[in-house]
Amino acid sequence: MSDDVANYVPVEEVAEALSVKVSTIRQWVSKGFIPKSSYIKVGYTYRFNVPAVIAALKQEAPTDNQEQQEKEGQITEQMEIDFNEDNDL
Repeated sequence: MSDDVANYVPVEEVAEALSVKVSTIRQWVSKGFIPKSSYIKVGYTYRFNVPAVIAALKQEAPTDNQEQQEKEGQITEQMEIDFNEDNDL
């Protein structure tokens, strides 16, 4: 077995290394926090490169999260405007 393949571990080992549940790792994969480049699919299971997973998690959140934050900021601004109008009465 080559060294490159030996660096890939099951999801349970990734969860243990990060002190989270296996379901959390699976959620991070489905939400794109853990990119496809940091794991491989072997049959019906996935094998992860732990250093690549950690590096990916240290990066910024996917752009969908940034868009959500911008929308929340717009709602807050709108609420402040409405609130200020009530004070003028």
